[in-house]
Amino acid sequence: MNALTHFNDEGRARMVDVSEKERADRVACAAGVVLMNEDTLRRIEEGRIGKGDVLAVAQVAGVMAAKRTSDLIPMCHPLMLTGVDIAFRPFRSDGRCGVEIACTVRCRERTGVEMEALTGVSVAALTIYDMCKAVQRDIRIDGIRLLTKSGGRSGDYRAEEGAGPCLV
Repeated sequence: MNALTHFNDEGRARMVDVSEKERADRVACAAGVVLMNEDTLRRIEEGRIGKGDVLAVAQVAGVMAAKRTSDLIPMCHPLMLTGVDIAFRPFRSDGRCGVEIACTVRCRERTGVEMEALTGVSVAALTIYDMCKAVQRDIRIDGIRLLTKSGGRSGDYRAEEGAGPCLV
């Protein structure tokens, strides 16, 4: 692992200077899951949540969050994203059910988009919780992680086996 570069000569946090880096095509995909009971999932699928179309609202929220990551995470650079896609997959497996979320973010920049993908998943998951909390308070958000990233000096990354595929 490289030395930490987020500290200045005085040991204080700083935003890394990327002005000397070349622009490169960069892509990152992150995923997470929202666990809920069968009744809540069925209501989402049937459009019976009082606040509206849960996945449509969560999709817009995730895209907006990815675009605003630098406003939320202090040392992130503002980036001109060229694409953000959020995908959802309802599931029922091994006595668990919920919605898997994946966010893929693309840009041609001097720094990567991992944080944007992770932020998109996180806010989409929080939106699902917010829209469904009147039906079920113990919904759980779990397993938010980076699945893949490509582009840039540090090369490509793919999560270890079992991390699951990127849905988008």
